Amino acid sequence: MKKVLAINSGSSSFKYKLFAIPEEQVLAEGMADRVGITGSSFEIELANGEKHSEEVAIPDQETAVNLLLKALKEYKVIEDLNEIVGIGHRIVAGGEDFTDSALIDRDKLQKIYDLKEYAPLHNPAQGKGIEAFMKLLPDVPEVGVFDTSFHQTLDPVHYMYSIPYKYYEKYGIRKYGAHGTSVRYIVGRAAEMLGKDAKDLKLVVCHLGSGASVTAVKGGKSYDTSMGFTPIAGVTMGTRSGDVDPSVLQYIMNKEKIDINQMIEILNDKSGLLGISEISSDMRDLENNASQKADLARDIFVNRVRQYVGAYIVEMEGVDAIVFTAGVGEHDAGVREKVMKSFEFMGLKPDLEANQTNGEKFVSKADSQIKAMIIPTDEELMIERDVVRLAHLN
Repeated sequence: MKKVLAINSGSSSFKYKLFAIPEEQVLAEGMADRVGITGSSFEIELANGEKHSEEVAIPDQETAVNLLLKALKEYKVIEDLNEIVGIGHRIVAGGEDFTDSALIDRDKLQKIYDLKEYAPLHNPAQGKGIEAFMKLLPDVPEVGVFDTSFHQTLDPVHYMYSIPYKYYEKYGIRKYGAHGTSVRYIVGRAAEMLGKDAKDLKLVVCHLGSGASVTAVKGGKSYDTSMGFTPIAGVTMGTRSGDVDPSVLQYIMNKEKIDINQMIEILNDKSGLLGISEISSDMRDLENNASQKADLARDIFVNRVRQYVGAYIVEMEGVDAIVFTAGVGEHDAGVREKVMKSFEFMGLKPDLEANQTNGEKFVSKADSQIKAMIIPTDEELMIERDVVRLAHLN
């Protein structure tokens, strides 16, 4: 049986799924957590639901790869490493160099490292993951699946900033977006559920998790998206600020006597829900906390999502469906309800009973002019399919 690995490396995590092809059956999944940090652990879940985990030192991505390959053999998921015929890697930033997923060789790997300024927490770790597999499984094709590539269809009206044009020409300063792999899956699945061709649909996809973005999809292609040059921009997130007047940064830096690197760290790691609530970056913690700041954080999150959804409906001159996905989008009925109610005046009729439970479904009534949907995302499946396509494993 041929198998394909889908890898999602973060700055301190290493998630994976092993698929059997062509069946697309998940044989094993799990993660190495706290890579390069004390208290690291490795876990694997088998197709039968059996789970195994251990606390073990994982200083780098290569160690995580070794633990994964060892576990796959130990638990009889594979008999021989030759059964792995392709490996796909989620890469956050592809800039304008990667307009599609791509087979990765040493030159393309270097480009991924060169783009680290666009995603400093992610691209280096993801590059190291690729490098580890190149060392341990040198003959297996590796494919990079770029979150930014789906958004390469944006028009310059949507991706250019109103700053001197020379900065785009010299440095590539523009909106790149993120979560493109997730949105690409959602678009295909939404079209199936609606019984229409994606080319005939206008969708607004709300990928609401710790990182959150809203994307307008017109004719099956990314039309506009909330994240920008980096994933800080757009809506309020777990620890990221979303959109901020840049003059505020200068003001805080002067008052607090901090430099731009410290300021960016605040925007990335200490803002958003965490910064406003002063309690947690997790929406579940805020929902269960009666404090005024927790309520304010949730309200601001919903407000920013509504602003982008509304703007994108206007930009596309209509919408067929609003789709909720990712951790908050898939599991927070309160957030979904508040967003949906904002568009009742446009003909969206929320099905509040359906909305009380999670899982793939419509959460709008049958006669709703605008449909509302929950679709659990599956980035790993898109990664597996791109590996099969580009490595010609059909």
